[in-house]
Amino acid sequence: MTEELSCQELVELVTEYLEGALPPGDVERFETHLAGCRGCRNYLEQMRHTIQVVGHLTEDHVAPEAKETLLATFRGWKRGETPPSPA
Repeated sequence: MTEELSCQELVELVTEYLEGALPPGDVERFETHLAGCRGCRNYLEQMRHTIQVVGHLTEDHVAPEAKETLLATFRGWKRGETPPSPA
């Protein structure tokens, strides 16, 4: 019996899932969780829609200041820090 996936774990794995990069066992846990969690199904669909809408953007479309703010935010998030305030 495999351990159930939490909503937080699903959120952390959604990109890998959408890219087809999850190992088969994790795909099974991911999809089992989706089957019983409407909130996570909605989140997955929102992510798919977001990718569809902005998927044509490239790094060149992002202003250098915005890029640095985003990178700092994501780096801080991984370390559990509070995001910087917008300028």
